[in-house]
Amino acid sequence: MVNRKTAIKIRKTHRYLGLFLGIQFLFWTISGMYFSWTNIDDIHGDQFRNLDYVPKAFDNLISPSEIDNNQSIRTVEIRDINNEPYYWINNHKLYSAKTGEAKKDISEEEALSVAKNYMKEGLKVANIEKITKVDDYHEYREKLLPAYVISYDTNEALKAYVSVTDGKFQTVRHRAWRWFDFLWMTHTMDYDTRDNFNTIVLRAFSLLGLITVLSGFLLWYTSSPTIRKVKKKISK
Repeated sequence: MVNRKTAIKIRKTHRYLGLFLGIQFLFWTISGMYFSWTNIDDIHGDQFRNLDYVPKAFDNLISPSEIDNNQSIRTVEIRDINNEPYYWINNHKLYSAKTGEAKKDISEEEALSVAKNYMKEGLKVANIEKITKVDDYHEYREKLLPAYVISYDTNEALKAYVSVTDGKFQTVRHRAWRWFDFLWMTHTMDYDTRDNFNTIVLRAFSLLGLITVLSGFLLWYTSSPTIRKVKKKISK
């Protein structure tokens, strides 16, 4: 049987670890409940998207090989920008699919037309602005910049993002997504980029959490009257 001095040390270790880790355990529990009780499609903003949108078919287009871009063509994507076809070549530049003329950036009007295709009808645009850089924890992180931010007049603080260089509809962000992102940050304990699941802090807290649980089992074992009775019977 563990002596009294050792039992006191185990009890203190368990108590202080529980106090130290309690807040993070609470965050893990709250975020886990939120993740399991929410519809991930709603978090992605599908309720605001025009999921029936089919890209327009164009004819009388020139071949991408006819375009003078001074580079070998490795990738080609077609874009519908304000009802005009464009080639996005080598993930680098837009070219008119009718004339081959290079296009530098899309305008605000063109960004609105792109967003209109991908967003549900009836949404009223409140504001549009151009952003050129974002922080590591910004809701538009790790996506193509610069971009137009289109804000809508809703109770959900709804925003759509269209990249300026390639005219692509990038993503939708709204209040529920931001709550999800915040709770994901507390879950992964990545307070910089919010997307790294292998942080040293998370590993340390996970290890300390395991020690806390094991010390609790050990504490129960050393203080349980039932275990003492069983041991006495065995020793007789």
